[in-house]
Formats: sequence, C-alpha cells, structure tokens
Amino acid sequence: MKTYVSLCAYVVQALFNQVNIQTETLPKIGIIGSGIVGQVLAKAFVSEGHDVKLGTRNIAKEEAVLFKEANPVIMLGTFDETAQFGELLVLATGGSVTEEAITLAGIANFSGKVIIDATNPIAAAPPENGVLKFFTDLNESLMEKIQQFIPEGRVVKAFNSVGNAFMYKPDFAGGPPTMFITGNDEDAKKTVTTILTSFGWETEDMGKAEAARAIEPLCILWCIPGLINNKWTHAFKLLKA
Repeated sequence: MKTYVSLCAYVVQALFNQVNIQTETLPKIGIIGSGIVGQVLAKAFVSEGHDVKLGTRNIAKEEAVLFKEANPVIMLGTFDETAQFGELLVLATGGSVTEEAITLAGIANFSGKVIIDATNPIAAAPPENGVLKFFTDLNESLMEKIQQFIPEGRVVKAFNSVGNAFMYKPDFAGGPPTMFITGNDEDAKKTVTTILTSFGWETEDMGKAEAARAIEPLCILWCIPGLINNKWTHAFKLLKA
C-alpha cells in the first residue's frame, strides 16, 4: 500500500513539475500594433498558453477597447509598456509607420529579444491591376531597415505572406502551408519555427536578412487573386522532390 501511494505521489509530482516547466518556458508576448493582424496573433498566442499584451498608440480608442472587452485575458498597453512586457515581440504595424512605432516603444526595449516582423512595405498608393505597390525596391527590404534600426534586436521575418484569417491553425486540403522566414540569428529562427509549428505551419528558412527582399513581395503575389477576383482563401506551399 505504501509503495502504491508513493508511486502515485511520484507521478503527481512529476506531472506538476512538467506543467511548471512548460509554463515557465513560454515567453510573454508583446505585440506592437493593435490592428487586425495584431489582434489575430494575440488570440493565437493566448490559445497556445502565452501571456499576451497588445500594444496600441491610444488605449482609449474604440477598436482597442472593444477588443479588450471581447478578450479580457489579453492585456492592453501603450507601445512602450508592451515592449517592456514582452520577452518576445511581434511587429504588426503598417509598414510605413513601423520605425515610428519602434521609437515610441523604446529602442532599448527590443535589445536581445526575438522579434517577429510581420510587416510589409505597402505604399500609400492604389494597386495597379491587382498589384500592390511597395515603398522599397528589390535591393532592400523593410526587414533589413528594421534590423538596422534596432541592431540589438533578433529580427525574424514571418506571417507577412498570408492573410490574417489563416495565420493560426490554417486548414487546407493540401496539408500545412509553408511559412518562409529569414533572419540573421539562428537561435531566433529556431524559436520562431517552434511557434510556427504550434500554429500549424511548415517552415522554410531562407537564410539571412537579405532574403526578405524575396519574401516580402510574396505579399503582393498573395493579394493578387483577392484584389482581382475576390479570392482570399489560399496560402503558399513549397513542394520538394
């Protein structure tokens, strides 16, 4: 009887320790940008057990207040508060205001942290025959500019080449889609790959930051069927022989 009780106690303690380890290893998430992409990713990270704070310029604006009311478990804060809170940060702003948002968040708050860059350099101009216009060119990406702006941040490009409806747990007949990532920090990319796997994605690492020059235009390609034919239910998949 004593042996049975001891064994049960050991199993319970082991399970308790495992839960504690899993909880402790989940980083707190700070999301810079409270638009639809930031909101979708905030809910996704919460679903995976993370503590999440959604950063916005104005915590009193109606969109942010309504989101908070609908999602009380997700914290709301200014950019600075959010960047301080997050052990892993997500940039989910419009591309043209990303550097300004980083400045408001405090550049020092990005130092040493993994930063998922979900932005795209979409210009303030109408599409031409369904083709979005960028304010960058093929010789420099927005991600490279961001990495230069926060040199101590460990930036990884991800989530920029699919619509927000499919960022978490995408379900396609062809199986898990492919998320193309890039960045200069190998450990940071491993961290992001683990996140993407939990979110239901296959990951392809395209190498160093310069590869964002090819990954960011995937946003243009992804949007063409939607802008021309109102078809938005697709994603990319890399097929291998």
